[in-house]
Amino acid sequence: MTKLRFPKDLRLPFPTRIIQLRNETIELYEIPYAKKATVLKALYPFIPKPSLDDEMYDIHADKKFIVKEFLVTREGEANFLVSPYYFESGGSVIDWEPIDYEE
Repeated sequence: MTKLRFPKDLRLPFPTRIIQLRNETIELYEIPYAKKATVLKALYPFIPKPSLDDEMYDIHADKKFIVKEFLVTREGEANFLVSPYYFESGGSVIDWEPIDYEE
């Protein structure tokens, strides 16, 4: 099995689609489920790294999500690991909290 390693800000080897958000054009990577764990491991900046089945809380959206629902955007020259609610509330990985955060 070949391991994929992604330097943080190099373009990922996946197709993208264009999303118009306010006055910005953002690329959204279309990451196959089979590669999601590898991408999460490469881009998640904190320790410990969650598993794809962990539940997290997006503090901007005030909503829970399963980590496997994460998105990755390409904005300018950088990749951003974001919550599935990013396009409605702007929550990136720094806004994810363990599920017991809200209690």
